[in-house]
Amino acid sequence: MAAKSNLLNMVVVLGVTCLVCSGVLAGAYALTKDPIDAAAAEKTNQAIGEVLPHFTETSYEAVDLEGKTYHYYKATEGDKLIGYAVESSVVGFGGPLSLMVGVTADGVVYNTSVLSHSETPGLGAKCTTDAKFISQWKGFNPAEKKLAVKKDGGDVDAITASTITSRAYTAAVANALAVVKLLGGEAADAVSGASTQAENMEEPGNE
Repeated sequence: MAAKSNLLNMVVVLGVTCLVCSGVLAGAYALTKDPIDAAAAEKTNQAIGEVLPHFTETSYEAVDLEGKTYHYYKATEGDKLIGYAVESSVVGFGGPLSLMVGVTADGVVYNTSVLSHSETPGLGAKCTTDAKFISQWKGFNPAEKKLAVKKDGGDVDAITASTITSRAYTAAVANALAVVKLLGGEAADAVSGASTQAENMEEPGNE
């Protein structure tokens, strides 16, 4: 009987503990959800402002391309289309690499901004700090330059010792351009010599 009593007590205590923990977690989620959502929205708005020239209004939409959903913001000023800010995510060396890519109405990349990444500090993570790598995307015209890293015969300068990250970044830009082409009614070909597959790594331990 004592054993049954102890087992019952344990079940009751465990059940109460689970209920209390669930309540605490639910309360914490309710308290933090709005601030977290607000911070994410602010980060997104800031990124849109960085990757497009001056605009007065944006509208949020989504589109499917090759089995993947892309979220984008159409920027306008009155009746004039300024461009599109496209969220584009690929797999980099260390994991997901997410960019906001701004493409003007004439199909030129105005600028890019990293939303999140999992790249190696001091190597692939330089995609957020390497001025030479970052600046080359400003005004990048795919009609005049090949959207691939130079190692693959393109015009993109890769980050030193971070070829895989550079290819992934390039692929994300290419996918964003394909989304804009699709929105414009053109053939949506993600033209890029970049590959984000780890097996394409030339040297062990090198991005």
